[in-house]
Amino acid sequence: MVHTHFVWSHGGNQVFLCGDFTAWIKYQQMVTVEGSSTTFMTICDLPPGLHKFKFLVDGVWRIDELQPIAEDEYGVNNVVLVEQPQLMPQTLLVDDGLPVMDIDGYDDRNHADGASTSGSVPNEPEVELTNDGIETTRRRLFKHFSSYKAYELIPDSGKVFALDDNMTVEEAFLVMHEEGLVVAPLWDAANLQISGMLTASDFIMILIELQRNRAMGTNNVHQLSTIFAWKEGKLQLQRRPLIQVDPDESLNDVAVRILQNHISTIPVVYVQQGSTCPQLLHVACLGGLLEHICRHFEHRATYLPLLQQSIGGLPIGTWIREIGGARELKTFPPNYLLGDAYRLLIDEHISSVPIVDDKGTLVDVFSRSDVISLAKGNAYVRVQLDQTTISQALQLVDKNTRARYGICTRSDSLFKVINLLSDPGMRRVVVVEASTRYVLGLITLRDVFNLIFRDFS
Repeated sequence: MVHTHFVWSHGGNQVFLCGDFTAWIKYQQMVTVEGSSTTFMTICDLPPGLHKFKFLVDGVWRIDELQPIAEDEYGVNNVVLVEQPQLMPQTLLVDDGLPVMDIDGYDDRNHADGASTSGSVPNEPEVELTNDGIETTRRRLFKHFSSYKAYELIPDSGKVFALDDNMTVEEAFLVMHEEGLVVAPLWDAANLQISGMLTASDFIMILIELQRNRAMGTNNVHQLSTIFAWKEGKLQLQRRPLIQVDPDESLNDVAVRILQNHISTIPVVYVQQGSTCPQLLHVACLGGLLEHICRHFEHRATYLPLLQQSIGGLPIGTWIREIGGARELKTFPPNYLLGDAYRLLIDEHISSVPIVDDKGTLVDVFSRSDVISLAKGNAYVRVQLDQTTISQALQLVDKNTRARYGICTRSDSLFKVINLLSDPGMRRVVVVEASTRYVLGLITLRDVFNLIFRDFS
């Protein structure tokens, strides 16, 4: 049997799946995808072969015209071709460097995926991936990325933001919340240059500083002064030149610069000949690079052997102890204190942690970028890090604007995960058991980026 995803993305109140695999008499209810009120999904275990199905949306039979369709004497149905993966032992190991601040996750180096010390985690089939296969993928992506320029990442329409570094912390926090930003370039008007980047990690440390102020009997966000003063006063990070790319540099240059400098976004800056004033054109990110891969290889994924592999057979992501890996997956209960959660994210150099109930079932995900939601109504000024739980803090997060995380199973392909992560704002995919949503692992943008691009040069 093969885990098969079904998706209905056209809205409705109640959506059911029905097909030849349910004998056309049973209806499987579909659930909304986290972060969307119009997209429904479910996972079925199907035998290999061609299967017909339809959606029952609010009592009306529907087909999805964006998915494959077949017509026979009984009418028109959607169809899906389920293929049996080849079962072979895993042969690939990857040796990645140590992570640094703002890295989303860690690549497994000694991935013991098939072993289970407790017997509670089912073994997944593993697909062989030879060194030739992974090197072929990297070589082809290197050639492809070298032939495209950074300006091709710039959307046809949209806005790009830069914050004046003389803005107060309070003003910057509010702007980033209102515009849905988790990172923003800083503009130094005095020197006519982009001076740095303001990130969610900065705001976490600002909150910790506010907590310290309260302990000293003060509670004034303005004591942190301007963003420039905050950046100048930070002792945690060394000063270094701004990392940026020119629009005429290749996507390979973008990938290399992001990876080598341990960053997740990079400004695309153009300086006209004869001018010293830079123009900020775009802020390129890992998700944009992955979206480029999806767009160009969606219908020829066989050209990149690595992307066809099941994630359960790859040294990628962070996993629970029963599965193994270089680093054990951390999880939070809903009542975990906000201050402890922030300190763990910063100290452990990770960006997000799944929230689970007492049975290990996925409840939500807590991430660094969620700190921006505390700007709503200036909640960060009042929040008590040592008294507020992460569940209470996440009530401020607007989960209907965009998806914050995706869900997959260990049998899903790397291309499937890349496709999920290419969605704007989605920086992580939680790996769960299909039937129970029991959390098994976490795969981040950084994990995928390190696996695919680590040898670019």
